[in-house]
Amino acid sequence: MRKFFIAANTSLLVMLIGCGGGSGNAQPLASAGNGNSNGTASQASSFGIASDATAFTVDTGAGLVFKVRRHNSDGSTKGLGDLISLVYHGTEYQDGLKGSQVNSGFNYLYTGRSDVAVSSQMVDADHIKITVTAGQLTHYYLALRGQARIYMGTYFASEPDTLNMARFIVRVPIALLPNGPASSDIRGNTGAIEAHDIFGLPNGETRSKHYSNHRLMDWSYIGATGANVGIWIVRDNNEGNSGGPFYRSLLNQGTATDQEITYIINYGEAQTEPFRPGILNTYTLAFTDGSAPGAIDTSWLANMALNGYVPAAARGAVAGAAITGQDPAYRYVVGFSNATAQYWTEAAPGDGHFRSAGMIPGTYTMRIYKNELAVDTRSVTVQAAQTTNLSPIAIGGDPAARAAVWRIGDWDGTPVEFLNGDKVTTMHPSDARMKPWQTADYVVGTSAPADFPAYQWKDINGAITVRFNLRPDQIADMTLRVGITTAYANGRPTITLNNWTAPIPGVSPQPTTRTLTTGSYRGNNTLFSFAIPASRLVAGANVLSLGVASGSGTKAYLSAGMAYDAIDLVTP
Repeated sequence: MRKFFIAANTSLLVMLIGCGGGSGNAQPLASAGNGNSNGTASQASSFGIASDATAFTVDTGAGLVFKVRRHNSDGSTKGLGDLISLVYHGTEYQDGLKGSQVNSGFNYLYTGRSDVAVSSQMVDADHIKITVTAGQLTHYYLALRGQARIYMGTYFASEPDTLNMARFIVRVPIALLPNGPASSDIRGNTGAIEAHDIFGLPNGETRSKHYSNHRLMDWSYIGATGANVGIWIVRDNNEGNSGGPFYRSLLNQGTATDQEITYIINYGEAQTEPFRPGILNTYTLAFTDGSAPGAIDTSWLANMALNGYVPAAARGAVAGAAITGQDPAYRYVVGFSNATAQYWTEAAPGDGHFRSAGMIPGTYTMRIYKNELAVDTRSVTVQAAQTTNLSPIAIGGDPAARAAVWRIGDWDGTPVEFLNGDKVTTMHPSDARMKPWQTADYVVGTSAPADFPAYQWKDINGAITVRFNLRPDQIADMTLRVGITTAYANGRPTITLNNWTAPIPGVSPQPTTRTLTTGSYRGNNTLFSFAIPASRLVAGANVLSLGVASGSGTKAYLSAGMAYDAIDLVTP
C-alpha cells in the first residue's frame, strides 16, 4: 500500500498530519493517487440550497449534491439531521435504507431525549451551513462553492450517553465502493467468533472493523474507492479526541451491504483517559475520482459562527530547544494533554527540537515518548498568541538506560518485536496466520525476541519459561523488571524463580474493554519491579516462570492477559 505525503501547515485546522505543529505520513486505507475534487466553472454556478417537506438539498457546484433530512411526515424525529442522499456526478452513493449520521442517529444521543432541530443558512454567496441540534450536541454540515466536500463540525457540552461515544458513520452501498481495508472486510465470513464484531473466514483468517485501526498520528484521511470514485473522511488536528497520538480505534467496515467509513471523535474501546466535551471537532467528507483527497484548507470556518470554534489568534504554541539523551534508533514524539484538548508533534532527529502550534490556552501535561513509551513527563502552560519556549530537556526516564544482566525485547512501549507482535493489530490472536502462542523455553543468549510471545493469557499460554545462566561473581540482590503495554481483566505478571514465588503485584490502571483481541496493545505502559534476594539465585542454570494473575476474565483469549513491552534483570 502506497503512502501519501501531505505537507504540514501550522495554520489552525489546515494541518492534516502531526497535530500540534508536527509532520508525518498520510496513509490512505485504499489505494489512490493525488487528485483534485474541484468542480468546473459551470458547475460552480449551480451552487445553492433548496428545501422541500423532507430535506435540505445542497448543490456544491462541484458535482456533489447532498441532502439532509429536516422533517418526517409522521412528526417523529427519527433520522432527522442524517445525510440521506449523496449524489456525485449523477450517481447516488448514500445507502437508501440507513442514513449517514452521528452514532445511531441524532434522536438517540442522550437518555430520555429525542428532540432534534435542523436549520439551514446561506451564509453568503460562497458558503452554506446546515445546523443540527440534538440535546447537548450541535452538528454542522457546511459547503464551500466549487468543492465536492461536506465540511463538518461536532460540538457537545456533555458526552452523548446512550452509546457513550461520539462518531460519524458514512454508509455507502458496497457495490459502489468495494475497495476498503482487507482486514475489516467481513464479506464471506462464517459467523462471529467473538462477541458480535469479530468474524471468521473459511480459511481460518479473521476480520473485524476493529482491525482497520491505525495509530492516530499515522493517518490523516480514511476511506475507500470504487469505479472512478473515492470517498474519504479527512481529519482535523483531533484535539477533541481522547487517547493521544498512539490511540487505535476502528475506522472502517466492509459488509455485505455497505462500506462504512467511521470518523471517531471519541470512543470507549481501549480508552486510557476521560473524554473531552466542550470542544469543536471538525472533519471533512471529500469526494474524488478515486485519488487521494489532498490537503484541505478549513481556515474559512472561522467566519461560520460555529459553537466552540477557537480562532488562531486565541491559540498559543510550545517550542523546545532540544531533547538530549535520545536513542537514534527511535522516533520521539512530544504529547500534550489536559481535560480540554490533546496535541502532539514529532521531535527533530538529532538535536530533538520541536514546536507544537495552534494549542488552546491552558496548562498541559507534556510527555516525551520514545516510540510509544513516555520517558519524560512535566507540566507546561500555553498562553494565547504566545510561544512558550523551553530550555533543552534531558531524558531521565528511559528504562533502557540502565545496564541489564540480560534483557528480552526493547523498552519502547510496544510488543512489535515479539512473536506475533507484527500481526496483533490487524487480526484476532486465533487467526490462522498467527504462530502458536505456546512457545518453547526462552534461553537467554540463544533465543531472539521473536521467540517470546507478544501477548500472554492465563488460559492460553499461562506459563512462559525463561532460562538463564549466572556466573558466581554475578550472584547478588537483583530486580526483575517486567514491562507491559496493556492488560485485560486485571491481568498482571507473576514470577517464580527456582521454586521461589514473588508476591503478586497490584493491578495496573488499564482500559476496561477488550484490547488484546480487538487490535490494540495500547493501554497504559506499566513497569512492574520484582525484588529478588541473592539467596534465590544460583550460579549456573536458573529457571524463571512468568504467569498471569487475576480473578477476572473468562476463557481462552478472553481470559486475563497482557501485552509485553520488555523484560530484564538488573542490579539494584
